[in-house]
Amino acid sequence: MPPKFDPTAVQTIFVRVRGGKVGNPASLAPKVGPLGLSPKKVGEDIAKATGDWKDLRITVKLEIQNRQTKIEVVPSAASLIIKALNEPSREGKAKGEHTKHNGNISMEDIHSIAKLMRGRSMSKDYIGTVKEIIGSCVSVGCTIDGETAKVLLTKIRSGEVELENRE
Repeated sequence: MPPKFDPTAVQTIFVRVRGGKVGNPASLAPKVGPLGLSPKKVGEDIAKATGDWKDLRITVKLEIQNRQTKIEVVPSAASLIIKALNEPSREGKAKGEHTKHNGNISMEDIHSIAKLMRGRSMSKDYIGTVKEIIGSCVSVGCTIDGETAKVLLTKIRSGEVELENRE
């Protein structure tokens, strides 16, 4: 028989959910059930905490101690970019249907996202983090100040566009 777990120990669980929606309790049960928590209640708490991120797939960090959960949203660069685009809700669209994110965001939005992502970035300096966010704009498919992200990255590498260090 496995040893009993210490209830005072902090357990950390990362879950990927669709923001603002109560997920399937059956998918949460194997993760939170052994810790003595109700998967349905945890799902409702996650839906409440992710209300700002409606219809976006985001990662949620659950910290569990003494059967109390603390929920923290850990957004990815792509979800921050999509949120900055201020697109309408996906209500009514088919689940498998690919959404085109062809909006336009400003360089100010890029800098604010880079400040948020700086701690989790693999770059050694702030300008590298900004380049990572611009690279994420390539995969999302949006433009930055009217230019495609690839063109903007080429201009940054050639020196036509200067990035200021806002750390």
